[in-house]
Amino acid sequence: MGEVLASVAETIKNFAVMYLVDITEYESNQIFAYINMKHPGYLSIQKLSLYYVARRKEEFGSNTYQKPPTKSFLHFVVEAFKDLTILVLLACATLSVGFGIKEHGVKEGWYDGGSIFLAIFLVISVSAVINFKQNRQFDKLSKASNNIQVDVVRHGRLQQISIFEIVVGDVVCLKIGDQVPADGLFLDGHSLQVDESSMTGENDHVEVNTSLNPFLFSGTKVADGYARMLVTSVGMNTTWGEMMSTISHDANEQTPLQARLNKLTSSIGKFGLAAAFLVLVLLLVRYFTGNTKDENGNQEFNASKTKAGDIVNAVVGIIAAAITIVVVAIPEGLPLAVTLTLGYSMKRMMADQVMVRKLSACETMGFATIICTDKTGTLTLNQMKVTKFWLGKQPIEAASSIATDLLELIRQGVALNTTGSIYREPSSSKFEFSGSPTEKAILSWAVLELGMDMERMKKNYTILHVEAFNSEKKRSGILIRKKADNTIHAHWKGAAEMILAMCSSYYDASGSMKDLDDGKRMTFEQTIQGTAASSLRCMAFAHKQIRKEEQEIGEGLQKLKEDSLTLIALVGIKDPCRPGVRKAVEDCQYAGVNVKMITGDNIFTARAMATECGILRPGQEMDSEAVVEGEVFRQYTEEERMEHVDKILVMAGSSPFDKLLMVECLKKKGHVVAVTGDGTNDAPALQEADIGLSMGIQGTEVAKESSDIIILDDNFASVATVLRWGRCVYNNIQKFIQFQLTLNVAALVINCVAAASTAEVPLTAFHLLWMNLVMDTLGVLALATDRPTKELMEKPPVGRAEPLITNIMWRNLLAQALYQIVVLLTLHFKGQSIFGVNKEKDTLIFNTSVLCQVFNEFNARELEKKNVFEGIHKNKLFLGIVGLAIILQVVMVEFLNKFADTERLDWGQWVACIGVAAASWPIGWLVKCIPVSDKPVLDYLKCYNPMIWCHSTSCLFT
Repeated sequence: MGEVLASVAETIKNFAVMYLVDITEYESNQIFAYINMKHPGYLSIQKLSLYYVARRKEEFGSNTYQKPPTKSFLHFVVEAFKDLTILVLLACATLSVGFGIKEHGVKEGWYDGGSIFLAIFLVISVSAVINFKQNRQFDKLSKASNNIQVDVVRHGRLQQISIFEIVVGDVVCLKIGDQVPADGLFLDGHSLQVDESSMTGENDHVEVNTSLNPFLFSGTKVADGYARMLVTSVGMNTTWGEMMSTISHDANEQTPLQARLNKLTSSIGKFGLAAAFLVLVLLLVRYFTGNTKDENGNQEFNASKTKAGDIVNAVVGIIAAAITIVVVAIPEGLPLAVTLTLGYSMKRMMADQVMVRKLSACETMGFATIICTDKTGTLTLNQMKVTKFWLGKQPIEAASSIATDLLELIRQGVALNTTGSIYREPSSSKFEFSGSPTEKAILSWAVLELGMDMERMKKNYTILHVEAFNSEKKRSGILIRKKADNTIHAHWKGAAEMILAMCSSYYDASGSMKDLDDGKRMTFEQTIQGTAASSLRCMAFAHKQIRKEEQEIGEGLQKLKEDSLTLIALVGIKDPCRPGVRKAVEDCQYAGVNVKMITGDNIFTARAMATECGILRPGQEMDSEAVVEGEVFRQYTEEERMEHVDKILVMAGSSPFDKLLMVECLKKKGHVVAVTGDGTNDAPALQEADIGLSMGIQGTEVAKESSDIIILDDNFASVATVLRWGRCVYNNIQKFIQFQLTLNVAALVINCVAAASTAEVPLTAFHLLWMNLVMDTLGVLALATDRPTKELMEKPPVGRAEPLITNIMWRNLLAQALYQIVVLLTLHFKGQSIFGVNKEKDTLIFNTSVLCQVFNEFNARELEKKNVFEGIHKNKLFLGIVGLAIILQVVMVEFLNKFADTERLDWGQWVACIGVAAASWPIGWLVKCIPVSDKPVLDYLKCYNPMIWCHSTSCLFT
């Protein structure tokens, strides 16, 4: 018997695989009931379904696409070599090695050039490693972004699985906003409209049905209606597959801030090139005119006596000195700082339930002045439950008090006019409800409170026509035929005020139909308003039986009646406010960011929820300027909209067009606007906004594709987190700019002055590369990875038009740079006499310069606060990096003397270097006592000489 059963099971499996169809629940129940009766536990529908999935994946492939190979580490090494400065340094290092070996021999002649080669190797390695890791992080984010959840019939019930797990033969349920996960055939559904613009380029929606066009293509979007589709091909076998294989995310996407910093780097580089060229000319003129002397005090150049090799060596040395000026002038760490900061913040934001799809959104969010948020699921938990129920004007507590005929009508309206579903395991009494939160709430109420049997309803009625729900109509309708007597009925369900307007009569609690006159209509309106004022969403059910004379038109052409309906019932659905939302709203308001709620709910529900969330403050509830309806806002003239838009805090009863209109008005007024949305119709507003934030749980795929950031937990508190991170990114970049430019300005002036006056540069190319390597890389890690603080939310938003380098930053960096210039030039000109040294002078300058940067990192931690040590013990990374920088410097000075061209220093000299560097702390404290004007410094220069401003510095500081 066992062999027979196994053969039956194998036959069933092969049949399912061959014909690409899921075994139906009825068939499976018959087969398994027989098999389990004979051999209990021998086979289960879950096991059989899993076998189907494995066989189909093996036969027809997985639903994944072949992507171009990811960029290797070698690719980023090659990219780093393309930098012009690196190429110049390579040439210089090669010449230095060649002439060094010629002059000093192989044993010692390669030190100078070799040290430059090592510094270049370290710079390229660090740059390549960082970019390589960043690229890998983008690949992970891309994979997470593409991992869409879809509704599939598996194990005899509806469940959500990853789009990558779809196999041929799956039955997929599609609704508005879904992305079609694979190629397939339309099985059943109603009013299905598909956006195929991604395939054809045409914006017109295509109707899909059984008779004329049953084909569905991977990558297209459901614009309206709902359906079930049978998957016929997946992955690379789909129409979209080959096209998708060529698409990859650009990990080198350049954000606006990166573009501004690249301009800054380019402009400073031009200044450095100009200074280097002048120094080069000056040094060459001094050398060839005999105004320079060698170590023994003899004239270096004598036209009749100097050998050609010595001349070449001297010229190469002069060129090397000029190149060092270029090296120190270019702040290559700035773009690196942005890359590291954005990468770090993206990783941390993922832990905070935020996935960034576009890098630019990280920094743009820091400028946000307005957040337009929806209500359901963002400000609320989206865990809906029916808490109130009215028949006629009477609230109902128990289903037993409802007339039998009326109860049957309610069950019809709920069971058939829905896109949700109900599943119950045969051995369990527990129900599983699928669908939108609203659908699940109503289905749960009807099953548990009214005793509805959904399967019985579906067997007793034939669906003739469906009007699917969308956010514009705010209602859905269905036309059905009762099999028992062939009568036709229309059922409507939706927002209570919309359904009430379509009714001319109503049922009372006893089941009697009564006319709906003006007085009674007003009573119903008051009930709806009272429900909304209690933060409940009020929905209504209505019905109309179609007369026989109206059925003469063919069933397929029959349209739903939208007037002269009979109101059946009202229900109040509670969606609790999310914990922590009120504080998050208050945090945003405290930070100078205005929060506006835009919702499709009526004005009473919107007003109550906005008050509960803290968007409306006491006394603003009845303010006609703070709370408006979408229709009123739409009817304003453009001038009126621009006048009122700043004052509006709540817009109720709004359509997606109203949301888009508000975003456009706010942007025209100069605001940086962030918008949250979850529906297909929110896509235009999400795209128009400066930052679009979609919901990861309830958001449709269309909304997610149109957004810059996905809020994985659908929580407004996460929106506030994005705001904090955006400000943190911008603040961290400013800290590093101040720190980096202090180093560049000081070193540039020192080398220029020293070269022009003594024909010597105290800081060699290797020293400068070492400082850039240690200070840029470690400085970025120390300053650009700070986490958001409360202080960031205590400041008003930073306007995008404001200069990147503020007056406060100018004050801090110029003071520190001036101090370093004075100290290091003093050491250069008077170091020998002060310390009684000769060879150690340049090492003292190099060591003091590096230590000044290390101590200045503490000053850069705070742009405005005088106490730069506050919270320092909490930042273990910062302390570790400072310690590492000091250890590396000790090794460089004390143990790599020949290689680094340094001399060992005694304890007194080390103390002197540390003391000079530590003096930057009290100087930083004193400088921060100096008040600065809010007006940018360069505005004064612009007024004084607009031509200079326009042509030479406009790209430098904006």
